[in-house]
Amino acid sequence: AKLILIMSLALGTTITISSNHWVLAWTGLEINTMAIIPLICKPHHPRATEATIKYFLTQSTASALILFSSMTNAWSSGQWDITQLNHPTSSLLLTMAISIKLGLVPFHFWFPEVLQGSSLTTALLLSTLMKLPPITLLLLTSQSLNPASLTLLAISSALVGGWMGLNQTQTRKILAFSSISHLGWMIIIILYNPKLTILAFALYTVMTTTVFLSLSQTKTLKLSTMLISWTKAPTLNTALMLTLLSLAGLPPLTGFMPKWFILQELTKQEMIPAATIISLLSLLGLFFYLRLAYHSTITLPPNSSNHMKLWLTNKMPNVSAAILTTLSTLLLPLSP
Repeated sequence: AKLILIMSLALGTTITISSNHWVLAWTGLEINTMAIIPLICKPHHPRATEATIKYFLTQSTASALILFSSMTNAWSSGQWDITQLNHPTSSLLLTMAISIKLGLVPFHFWFPEVLQGSSLTTALLLSTLMKLPPITLLLLTSQSLNPASLTLLAISSALVGGWMGLNQTQTRKILAFSSISHLGWMIIIILYNPKLTILAFALYTVMTTTVFLSLSQTKTLKLSTMLISWTKAPTLNTALMLTLLSLAGLPPLTGFMPKWFILQELTKQEMIPAATIISLLSLLGLFFYLRLAYHSTITLPPNSSNHMKLWLTNKMPNVSAAILTTLSTLLLPLSP
């Protein structure tokens, strides 16, 4: 069953990414939604069931809006081609639908809840792979969307993602808000330089995958568990700290590269106020990444902690985690 679901996820994503016709793109998104639902509700827990229902309702609303938008466009222009989105109402509807799919502010409420209710592996799929088809649709239609509304969505996502992550104690919720603020960075540049959106998404995927793999290796679900996770895997913990700082966008780590390029491009487009605001808002994100990094390493000896220590695990370190950690910290020198 798991194999069928994973293959369906791959199939749905591929169909959406490679389609030119609205109905085909919509079909791909539906296959994706249907394939991830059993993965979310697999742990028999009320919270998992609740997360599944929330996910299903939001995604089906968004899918209906996408269908409605493309039908309105086809009705007015006779075109089912994705790149020919000329009708203003349908482009507004599409922006809304994609925002719901991605979890952009103000349609972000479902995302942290769903992530909190699912396992770490499913949460990883939801924050990386499931964001790819909607972002691709945005890239294909970006020329016909309204720049002001996209900038507003982006800045509010960076603001709310940073702000609401500040007082969270659950690692999955913190990563959900981090995802929302990163999406803000991707959306703000999509009209002016789509390649930068792709770059930002790729690097975000690498860094988030590293963090989720490290957390699932030490089974860390909340900050209080993180305090004592260093006894389980000390090296992994140090690497996790670096990856978190990279996600925050500190030079000279990988995460600084997309932010640097995006700010540069915004300045070229003479969007100085937007660039200033979004770079200031990334400080909010930096605060809660620093909080995570602090929690993961501050209780090292000789500092004492009142928590029960965990046993050091004898498991062989994960090769994929090692490769991903290297990528998520050392890619900056490769940038042109």
